[in-house]
Amino acid sequence: MELRIDRQALVPVVQQIVDALTSWVRQGTVEPGTRLPSIRQLARENLLSQASVHDAYQRLVAQGVLASRNGSSFFVAFAPSAGEPAGSVWLQDALSAQPRPASDAQQELKLGCGGLPESWRESDDLGYAIRQVTRIDMAGLFNYSTPLGLPALRELLSRRLKQFDIDADKNRILTTTGATHGLDLIVRTLLPPGSCVVVESPGYSNLFDLLRLHKIDMIELPRTPRGPDVEALQCLLAIHRPCALFVNSACHNPTGSSLAPAVAQQLLQLTKKHAMLVIEDDVYADFQSSMRPRLAALDDDVVYLGSFSKTLSSSLRVGFVVAGPSTIARLSEVKEITSMGGSRFCESVLANLLANGAYRKLVQRQRQRLSTDMAMALQLLEDADWKVFGKPAGGLFIWARAPLCDYAELQRLAKRCGIQLSSRTAFSPSGTDTDWLRINVAYARDPKALAFFRATALDRPQVS
Repeated sequence: MELRIDRQALVPVVQQIVDALTSWVRQGTVEPGTRLPSIRQLARENLLSQASVHDAYQRLVAQGVLASRNGSSFFVAFAPSAGEPAGSVWLQDALSAQPRPASDAQQELKLGCGGLPESWRESDDLGYAIRQVTRIDMAGLFNYSTPLGLPALRELLSRRLKQFDIDADKNRILTTTGATHGLDLIVRTLLPPGSCVVVESPGYSNLFDLLRLHKIDMIELPRTPRGPDVEALQCLLAIHRPCALFVNSACHNPTGSSLAPAVAQQLLQLTKKHAMLVIEDDVYADFQSSMRPRLAALDDDVVYLGSFSKTLSSSLRVGFVVAGPSTIARLSEVKEITSMGGSRFCESVLANLLANGAYRKLVQRQRQRLSTDMAMALQLLEDADWKVFGKPAGGLFIWARAPLCDYAELQRLAKRCGIQLSSRTAFSPSGTDTDWLRINVAYARDPKALAFFRATALDRPQVS
């Protein structure tokens, strides 16, 4: 059997053997059960190493094209149809296969999406970092990270936190598999079962679900454009005895607002007085260029969370928690029990991107684009007479209400324009309906979004 192997080709020899045998099997004249030449024979006839032929046979067995008997004889298991891809592209096609809508017109635009559009993702620097880690840190492909996380990454995070005036050495930092993992560790470890906590309303829907899962009661604290409503918190604390406060500091989800310095100071005074734990969720920190106060910079007792999933990759799951040494030790114990540790590979890739400056340049580009899109989206909403909850200084989100009083009519317009609106209930801890919508400014330039905003302006009620 002649395989026609090209030793000058970029395709590895083993893969060429796989492709050649797949093409031979699919010709239609080869019946299932047909015996292939032995490894030694095929290698001799094509001047190949037996190891290469053995590897190719094993790959075809793994794909189900061949079957093995006694580990030395190989037979055709089935003949792939003419429409099936050859071995070299079969796995690539299978992994990249995505459900495709019938047409672009039928694909709804998620105007209230929680992350960046796919078109914003940049793969070059990430791919380079992956190759670097694979070349210099093979242990990262096979082993867990250390209990606290990769020391080199925690040192880089410590330096990076200084830009927010947060002074935390690497021993006060615990890496997590994303911020959601960090929140779960905090709720599991630091909140007593049956306790109650204060959460912002509107606020982060996944946090509400997590607290419900752990049987933690929630007290709603209204969010204002300057941060949590401090006067409302004073009233709540006169009635309830919550053990913790969860707060978004910058680029709040879903309102886009950020903490004002005076509000930050008042919050810390109240929480100190009532011995409340403060958990500061800052996953959108890198989307804002202006420096707003962080609670963790003002008080070392604040538990601070960050993540790189929003800016870098939702698949490369790396987040972190900053807290006092005793708290970090407790969280680390639970982390080992529940997940055996984080991914050394993912942490090494992130460390590479932070160390070589690629991540810093990435977020600079994202901030510039978001700043432009934010200004444009705010102008669009103003032109269409939407009411805006403050004017965010950066980030992804605007919290806004359409001029239409009838929500059903707004839904009809959205559907007609190919728009999917954000949930009416997800951002409320109690699941209360709201007419306010989360708008992701990175999607506001889309023609469907532009048509939707124009439609709400044209169809708004006329004042007589």
